[in-house]
Amino acid sequence: MTETDLSTSDERTPAPRGSEVTSAPSPVRVAELLAAGSGPEELLAGTVRRTVLPGGLRVITEKVPGVRSVAIGVWVGVGSRDETPLTGGCSHYLEHLLFKGTPSRDALSISAAIEAVGGDLNAFTAKEYTCYYARVLDSDLDLAVDVVCDMVANSLVTADDVEAERGVILEEIAMHEDDPGDVVHDVFADAVLGSSVLGRPVLGTVDTIQALGRETIFDYYRERYAPPALVISIAGNLEHDQALDRVVRAFADHLGGPARPQDVRRGEYPFPPPPGIVVDRRPTEQAHVVLGTVGLSRHDPRRYALGVLSTALGGGMSSRLFQEVREKRGLAYSVYSFDNQFADAGLFGVYAGCTPGRADNVLEICREQVQQIAEHGITQEELDRARGQNRGGLVLNLEDTGSRMSRLGKSELVHGELLSVDEVLARVEAVTLDDVRALAGELVDQPWALGVIGPFDDHDFSAAVAR
Repeated sequence: MTETDLSTSDERTPAPRGSEVTSAPSPVRVAELLAAGSGPEELLAGTVRRTVLPGGLRVITEKVPGVRSVAIGVWVGVGSRDETPLTGGCSHYLEHLLFKGTPSRDALSISAAIEAVGGDLNAFTAKEYTCYYARVLDSDLDLAVDVVCDMVANSLVTADDVEAERGVILEEIAMHEDDPGDVVHDVFADAVLGSSVLGRPVLGTVDTIQALGRETIFDYYRERYAPPALVISIAGNLEHDQALDRVVRAFADHLGGPARPQDVRRGEYPFPPPPGIVVDRRPTEQAHVVLGTVGLSRHDPRRYALGVLSTALGGGMSSRLFQEVREKRGLAYSVYSFDNQFADAGLFGVYAGCTPGRADNVLEICREQVQQIAEHGITQEELDRARGQNRGGLVLNLEDTGSRMSRLGKSELVHGELLSVDEVLARVEAVTLDDVRALAGELVDQPWALGVIGPFDDHDFSAAVAR
């Protein structure tokens, strides 16, 4: 019998951490919490301010002059890597459930409140964190803070909602499975990381989602969504003190104790045995291939060199892979390189979608291009172009308050430092030809892995990963 079978259909439970439905906190209580917090600490010449509230809840804001919007994100330091094999998909399942209702709002009230003022409300789950966010006019900041923080702090997670959302998530998994261009990245992760925590899919599997019950999910929520694991980041036309006051009012029942935030994840990843080849045999019209190896963690100072390398290799229409595979030979429509960085590990690879009969040729060219960079490096022209592409992408993204909010949240939660734009640009500009060549050499000397989706029965892909 599953946990779901043990749940009653009409169960309505109180908010997490044992709190009951209460009225708004008194002005005295709000003042006490504000006074007990540390800060505000001023960062980046005073445009960014950071306060740590009792219990370890962090609030970080950036005032952006000249805009009429604000974006708020509640970042939670929990993702799919924090699950066990039996609870795979729990973080993402919980993300869905937090939109279903609190003691003061039902699901319709949550969405209608933001949509009524022309705002956006959404969330996403990654391998190491989850984010709930909204973007509204600056005049609606108080509303957005109240709604998003209420969802995160006080969701009911009822048995009825768990059952209703189970079907939605199973449909999301089915939709994902129908897109081999996406699924092949899961296959590649399996080839490199196996069943280790970073190798498992964020969505979970059909089996794990069907087995998850309300008690397991609610306990996960109560344990993982504690103030030390939370970061509230807000960017736009706002004042820090106003935003802080609204956050305190929303979280008042859950704040108390020392202001000790959760530490940034670090460490050495327990990699499984050397990577290999994983083929998902499907009757697709195209072969989808991802060829790659272990990359760098987000804390590795060489990550800027890796970004330049990835851009030069397959980061746009002027990149080597696009020119060699698509422009010169017409072997594929889509071809690109990527690097994914985690707290203690990373992935580096190239993707291509092509006719199955061309897969070997495409893989050979991709491997050759990486090998050439390892042996001969890239040209000065390629270096300048890749650095410029990275610089431009960074600065242009910061034109949007949502991107600024994300930068604040990630910097606080997963990086442990907030660099100015000029500092990041300087680190990109400092990447040299020797840096790129040396890093490419390290990558090609590692064991390589291959993930494949396509109509292959006994095809031998060993040449693609041979050293």
